[in-house]
Amino acid sequence: MTKAKFMIALSLSMAAAVPALAANPMVGGAPMYETKTIVENAVNSADHTTLVAAVKAAGLVETLQGPGPFTVFAPTNAAFGMLPDGTVETLLKPENKAMLTKVLTAHVVAGDWTAAKIAQKARMSRDGLANFTTVSGDALSARMKDGMLYVYDESGTVARVTIADVDQSNGVIHVVDHVLVPK
Repeated sequence: MTKAKFMIALSLSMAAAVPALAANPMVGGAPMYETKTIVENAVNSADHTTLVAAVKAAGLVETLQGPGPFTVFAPTNAAFGMLPDGTVETLLKPENKAMLTKVLTAHVVAGDWTAAKIAQKARMSRDGLANFTTVSGDALSARMKDGMLYVYDESGTVARVTIADVDQSNGVIHVVDHVLVPK
């Protein structure tokens, strides 16, 4: 065997021995890096500019750059756009910072909850729901239905997870199609 053939055979056998790493999904046209924090990745997503502006206005940037782990159900710009007219603008006013913080932290659960872990927790419950208390102290429930993950808030909003399991250095993001509303 020539040296060149040996090197090719060696590199092929080494490649076969190394498991393939699943790449994080793209979000808002941007790559999401598992080595970056929730905030560091979110600022690059064109679909989350409203969420990023809200996180900044609420003073939650430092918190969401912390060690976590956090699970964030991240509403898209389109989800914020479904709120009644003027809601986002009102929430972003400095005098409404406490209300904005409550809304945003109602999207955050302590821990690293992948879709598979959420589905397993739901399967193990009597009612088929995985129940969580958010950082705001509000309740969220989640379940798998027809192969999709859905999140339910206390106000009756049902958000569908459109992109699951976006790994971050300090947790995981699940992109959702509705803003979750605390009571």
